[in-house]
Amino acid sequence: MSESKARSHPELGVEQLQAELRRVKYRRRFARSVLCILLVLALVAALAIAAAYLWLPVLRIHGDSMENTLLSGDVVVAVRGLEAEAGDLITFEVNGKLLVKRVIAKGGDVVSIDEDGVVSVNGAALDEPYVYEAALGTCDVQMPCVVPENTYFVMGDHRAVSVDSRSEAVGFIREDQTAGKVVLRIWPISRLEWLY
Repeated sequence: MSESKARSHPELGVEQLQAELRRVKYRRRFARSVLCILLVLALVAALAIAAAYLWLPVLRIHGDSMENTLLSGDVVVAVRGLEAEAGDLITFEVNGKLLVKRVIAKGGDVVSIDEDGVVSVNGAALDEPYVYEAALGTCDVQMPCVVPENTYFVMGDHRAVSVDSRSEAVGFIREDQTAGKVVLRIWPISRLEWLY
C-alpha cells in the first residue's frame, strides 16, 4: 500500500492491525486450550492407572481352571480391601503369577474332599452349582485339613484341571497375599456380569 493511500485512509491500517491482534490472541487462546486439555487427559490417565494399580486391578483370565464362571480371555475387575467370604472369587499371586480362584473356606474351617470331588466344610457338603467338573484333582494335601488362621482355602471351578489349595504348589492363601476380590466381568461385553 502506498504512503499516500495509508495517509488518506488511516483507519485501514488500524483495522488491519486490530485484525492481526485478534488473530494472535486467538492463537494464544487456542494453544492454551490445547495445552489444558492435554494436561487434563494426562492427569486423568495417571489417576486411572493409580486407581487400577492401588484399588481396582484389571485382569485377563488365562487358562480354563475357572470354567464356566470365567473363560480364557475374559477381563475382570477386582477391588482391593474387600473381605472375601466363602464362595467369593479372589485374585492372588503365586510364583509371580496372578491367579483367580474361589474361596472355599477360611481360617479355622475344616475342609474335606472325597474321591468323587464332593467338598465338605466343617462336616457339611457344599452346594456348588458353579462347579464345571467335580473331581478330586491334583491333591497332595492330607484330607481333612484345618485351614490356618488368616488364610483361605481356594479352588478353581473346573476341579479336574485346576491347581489350587489342594496342591502344595499353591497351598493356603494368606489374606495379605490377595490382590483383591473379583467383582465384575467387563469383557466380553456380551458376558458383562457382577460376580459377587
